[in-house]
Amino acid sequence: MKTLQILFAISMVAWFLSEFLYKNILKSGEKDNKKDKSTLNLLWIAIPLSIVSAVAVSYVTRFPISDEVWIYYSGVVLIWIGIILRFIIIRSLGKYFTVDVTIKEDHKIKKEGFYKYLRHPSYAFSLLTSLGLGLYLNNWLSLALAFLIPFIAFSYRMNVEEKALIEQFGEEYLEYRRKTKKLIPFVY
Repeated sequence: MKTLQILFAISMVAWFLSEFLYKNILKSGEKDNKKDKSTLNLLWIAIPLSIVSAVAVSYVTRFPISDEVWIYYSGVVLIWIGIILRFIIIRSLGKYFTVDVTIKEDHKIKKEGFYKYLRHPSYAFSLLTSLGLGLYLNNWLSLALAFLIPFIAFSYRMNVEEKALIEQFGEEYLEYRRKTKKLIPFVY
């Protein structure tokens, strides 16, 4: 179990560092058309709040998801899958990825790779990391807090982002939206 705790701690540090670096390196430029409406600030409140509250609840309540050790390993695995796939998504967008909702001068709608099925794969994999945290904590209330708080914040951000994309691309984005799902391929 000690090894698992170390893996979890490393996972959490990697998650925090990756998000901290994204926030400080991948901001929009001066010439970019910012449409953020404080969604970045909301996310930087919601996600740490969800982590702290999920961990705190796991210490003061006992509502286990499973009595088996697999739950802890599955949580760590989902955390890492979320971190790695989010990184891949961010890299695939290149200069078009910014942490604040922004439309670049030569912006194009990405429709390949994960974007062939999902409009917001970066958020989907961030939520997968949150789900992993909830599973690792092995507490139904912690799982709800770890997942629902960021989900609500991301839902607001997706609405802001989609309005900006419709404003910029009109029917092209609406057609793309009809053919894809927000977060879960073929489902939602």
